[in-house]
Amino acid sequence: MTARVLIADDQEMVRAGFRMLLDSQPDIEVVGEAGNGQVALAVARRQRPDVVLMDVRMPVLDGIAATQQLISDPSVDTRVLVLTTFDLDEYVYGALRAGASGFLLKDAPPEQLIDGIHTVAAQGLGYTDAFTIAARNTLRNLAAGKVLSGPSFVDGLRVAEVTDAVIAAVASGSSEAVVRRAV
Repeated sequence: MTARVLIADDQEMVRAGFRMLLDSQPDIEVVGEAGNGQVALAVARRQRPDVVLMDVRMPVLDGIAATQQLISDPSVDTRVLVLTTFDLDEYVYGALRAGASGFLLKDAPPEQLIDGIHTVAAQGLGYTDAFTIAARNTLRNLAAGKVLSGPSFVDGLRVAEVTDAVIAAVASGSSEAVVRRAV
């Protein structure tokens, strides 16, 4: 199956780099690019990609808000893989709450991006260690009885996606690969 991908990032050089990498893959087709969240929504509705690579920080409409609008649109059957340079728990939480299917840091190896696209396109979840760390921090705080203020990992999850195996894997500090197998 060929995964159809839209690249949404406000930096033209970053989009060009992602395009070159993805165009070299026989089973990935880049169907469009967008420099801000508002354009990403329009292109996604027109091109109907399987996966949108969505940067968090973009002008006009940020990637989290664009993800939420895209996922809540019943006329579009697209999944979102959120990308960012910034390893901040609140971005992970925001992506989860918005309905993103994955979260990657831009410094991830190219193979991880390609694997993430395939996983998300196949209706899976594609999260990196940033997700695992944010989840583990939240679960440890909950286990310690700490009252959480602000967004938390748990707020963004749908009950069907939370299993005892996932919680046990994350809480025990398991690697991303182990957490993925638990899903």
